[in-house]
Amino acid sequence: MNGPTRRGPTTAGTDLRALAERAGRELEDASASDILRWAADTFGPRFCVTSSMEDAVVAHLASRVRPGIDVLFIDTGYHFPETIGTRDAVAAVMDVNVITLTPERSVAEQDAEHGPRLHDRDPDLCCALRKVAPLAAALDRYDAWATGLHRDESPTRADTPVVGWDERRGKVKVSPIARWTQDDVDRYVAEHGVLTNTLLMDGYASIGCAPCTGRVLPGQDARSGRWAGRAKTECGLHG
Repeated sequence: MNGPTRRGPTTAGTDLRALAERAGRELEDASASDILRWAADTFGPRFCVTSSMEDAVVAHLASRVRPGIDVLFIDTGYHFPETIGTRDAVAAVMDVNVITLTPERSVAEQDAEHGPRLHDRDPDLCCALRKVAPLAAALDRYDAWATGLHRDESPTRADTPVVGWDERRGKVKVSPIARWTQDDVDRYVAEHGVLTNTLLMDGYASIGCAPCTGRVLPGQDARSGRWAGRAKTECGLHG
């Protein structure tokens, strides 16, 4: 993976934690575009967007602020074909630089080391190997990263700041649509013709790896289809 490694215009020698905490307070009521513009102006090429390719809302927002911005996608080897198709479509039609990250080991190599269907026996370890580790390695060249988290997705995300400090990675974490509801997301998609994963029209509300993702029932929160029947609600990328 090649790309620029210089810092943005204002962050060299900056206390990034203090910067994140201050921005989180000052930008709480700002628009998603203004939050992304602050991040792009502050960090320059050391700011990226991450996307699960459930939809391309944040990538679209960021492309309007900083055309050609890096968009990181983790190909775990377990994705639905529709998810890979969404990634390819985003790369083809949107003014962004899609970078596909892959785990250190292929699915076959992981099966040989840990046994088949690790996602059923130890989903936390599977996520750590196939999601968390590749993202951590890729984020080394960035000071800040953007996510598509929004507070109404689940109780575990209700306190998501629009700008916060990623303690584990030592990065500024930007969630420009944290205050949006699902209705806001749907409205933006419709207004701008933003690409979305076709599985969203087939009963899936939150899309991850195929073995660990199911449809949700009416009235359930969007994350209820992930690791159904388990206490697990997050893959580890967000805490």
